[in-house]
Amino acid sequence: MAGAETTAAPGNPLRQESDKRLPRIAGPCSMVIFGVTGDLSRKKLMPAIYDLANRGLLPPGFALVGFARRDYADEDFAKVVLEAVKQHARTPFRQEVWDQLSEGIRFVQGTFEDDAAFSQLAATLKQLDHDRGTGGNHAFYLSIPPNAFPLVLQQLSRTGLAQPPDPGEGRQKPWRRVVIEKPFGHDLKSAQELNALVNRVFPEETVFRIDHYLGKETVQNLLALRFANEMFEPIWSSNFVDHVQITMAEDIGLGGRAGYYDGIGAARDVIQNHLLQLLALTTMEDPVSFQPRQLQIEKIKVLSATKLVEPLDETTARGQYTEGWQGSEKVVGLLQEEGFDPNSRTETYAAITLNVDTRRWAGVPFYLRTGKRLGRRVTEIAVMFKRAPHLPFDQTMTEELGQNALVIRVQPDEGITLRFGSKVPGSSMEVRDVNMDFSYGESFTESSPEAYERLILDMLLGEPSLFPVNEEVELSWRILDPVLEHWHADGKPEPYEAGTWGPASADEMLARTGREWRRP
Repeated sequence: MAGAETTAAPGNPLRQESDKRLPRIAGPCSMVIFGVTGDLSRKKLMPAIYDLANRGLLPPGFALVGFARRDYADEDFAKVVLEAVKQHARTPFRQEVWDQLSEGIRFVQGTFEDDAAFSQLAATLKQLDHDRGTGGNHAFYLSIPPNAFPLVLQQLSRTGLAQPPDPGEGRQKPWRRVVIEKPFGHDLKSAQELNALVNRVFPEETVFRIDHYLGKETVQNLLALRFANEMFEPIWSSNFVDHVQITMAEDIGLGGRAGYYDGIGAARDVIQNHLLQLLALTTMEDPVSFQPRQLQIEKIKVLSATKLVEPLDETTARGQYTEGWQGSEKVVGLLQEEGFDPNSRTETYAAITLNVDTRRWAGVPFYLRTGKRLGRRVTEIAVMFKRAPHLPFDQTMTEELGQNALVIRVQPDEGITLRFGSKVPGSSMEVRDVNMDFSYGESFTESSPEAYERLILDMLLGEPSLFPVNEEVELSWRILDPVLEHWHADGKPEPYEAGTWGPASADEMLARTGREWRRP
């Protein structure tokens, strides 16, 4: 695979280069970050690059190039990176690792309209090929607002940076890749326009759309849980599953984020990407192999079969948090947050009901919800099983017994919980729920890498398994667009008090079918 290097473990001839347990080490390359002075770069990207270097997964000659309007020399930018690393890196700071990494740090000053700055960027990368041995392999990370994409892409095309040079006969062709942060458009039409714009400059196989949730260890473990364990396969269908709840709840508000969030809302921000991707991984059939294209094929199949349940008045809900108590802290409502329009109709809570019309899942409702200022921070996939058709117990024996459930905890306490009924010790027959629990922190000594570590490394290796392709993005918008149009014509979101679990309409949405939301 272009840009990838792996070596067998020293002294162990049994572990060959094809052994997937060996660490995958990126080949010679550089990464250019546009928007390098922003929060994402400082809190996630720079620390992730250091952590990869600290784990020995970047080549010795790796180069990091920042592009921004600040008047930095290379040394000034290196100090910014160092500060970000010391504040936010997951792994311990080691001076020798930093010394090697810092030798490849460069900075180019300029704006996106500045032709001379992009010419300077091209010259800088060419010099890095000579000084650091990056071999013409360069990735461009667009950590910038979507409205700046056209200009940056045009400049990369104009300067020839998007097209790898001809290496000459008998030599490996260098690569060029582009990384795009969400949102991938704000509806289907804009997503199609964005995809067309990007693909005019970068071929689809060189485009990496970052959905950081797909880099989380627990999300990847969902594939292991499903396809490495035969015990779950017979019950993973409408024969045994009553419904599925996919939740991403946050306890924080939106203070200071008005510029990004107002007018976007919870559905566009989370459901269109994170939650629909979790749904696809939960419902997809087993792929022929774990090659990227095979995974993408199975996800596209289930997204193509995913439909909204109507009427939308009864099967969707949206809300906007008002003032209330978040734990022991009194917090303001969205409309009092700095920067928000007092008449804003932006939803901070969104819930929808979906069906997956395949043989495996027909008739099983999937409930997706997300919100700000909810009861606690949690992301989980809860597979709720049907009740036993016959219980040979008196009602009083099982009045504390709920539904069997398999809960995949994505964050913050990563792991899996299996809930089932067990007899209470004593002379009488009484059955109540108990939990069987697996926790990453208790079962493995090595801490899980941050999502951005995995995704940046995969991008440098040219491994696109965890990155949504064009078709997935557009199918997600096809699912969500009718909901957004319905809400747009439906007035303001329903208020809900901060610290609660959302608006009353969300509870009514499930109550109509005799179900209720989990309270994690």
